[in-house]
Amino acid sequence: MTAMTLVDSWTMTRRGLAHWARQPVQVVVGLVFPVLMLLMFAYFLGGGMTVPGGGDYKHYLVPGMLALTMAFGLEATMLAITQDLNKGVIDRFRSLPMASSAVLIGRSVLDMLQSGLSLLLLIGVGLAMGWRWHGGAGEASAAIGLLLWLRFAMLWIGIWLGLLAGRPELVQAVQILVWPIGFLSNVFASPESMPGWLGAIAAWNPMSATATAVRDLFGSPGGVGGSWAAEHAGLLAVCWPLALLVVFFPLAVGRYRGLSR
Repeated sequence: MTAMTLVDSWTMTRRGLAHWARQPVQVVVGLVFPVLMLLMFAYFLGGGMTVPGGGDYKHYLVPGMLALTMAFGLEATMLAITQDLNKGVIDRFRSLPMASSAVLIGRSVLDMLQSGLSLLLLIGVGLAMGWRWHGGAGEASAAIGLLLWLRFAMLWIGIWLGLLAGRPELVQAVQILVWPIGFLSNVFASPESMPGWLGAIAAWNPMSATATAVRDLFGSPGGVGGSWAAEHAGLLAVCWPLALLVVFFPLAVGRYRGLSR
C-alpha cells in the first residue's frame, strides 16, 4: 500500500468520523439497538430458555449476541454505500486524483471502528447483567479477534450488496433475508433443541461457529456440543470468514471498479 493510498484512506475515514459528529443519533441508534435486543432476550424471553449442560441463559446469550451483532453490521455498511451512491459521492471521489481503493478502505476502517465500539458496549452491558468470562486475557483477546474477523468478512458482503443494490430502499429487502439467517443459528438456542434438519443447518451457520468458539474461549455455557461443527468451532470460526472473504472481497472490488463502465 503506497503512502498516497494511506493518506487518502485516512481522509475517507475522517470523513466518516465527521459524519458521526454531525449525525450522532444514527450512531447511537446503531450502538443501542443490539443492547436492547440483548436485554429483551435475556429478561423477557430468557426465563423459558434452557442451556445445554445447564447454566445461566444470560451467560449463554451474551457471546451469541456479540457474534450476531458482528454479522448484522453488514446492514449499516450496505446503507452507507447505497446512500453515497445515490448522492453521487462515490462518483465524485472516483473523478478526483486520489487512490481508487481509498473509498473502500476508509469505509471498512470506519465500520470496524464502529464494530469495536459496539463490542465494548455489549460486553459492558453483559458484565452489568452478571455475565463473566472465566479465561485469561489471552482467551478473551482471541474471542474478540474472532468476532472482529467475522465482522471484517461480513462488511465486504455489505459493500458488495450495497454496490449491487444501488438504492437505500433495497436494503430493506436484503434485511428480510439477513434476519432469518441470523436467527437460524445457535445465538439464542442450541441446535440440539431444534428438529434434526434445522439443527444441522443452524450448527453449520458461520455465526454459530463464531458464537460457539467465543463461548468456549470465554468459558460460557453451551460452548461444546456433540456435532462435528460444534467440536471444531474454533477452526470453522477462522475458515468461514476466510471463505466469505475469498468470495466477496473480489466481487466487491470488481463491482466498485465497474461502476464507471
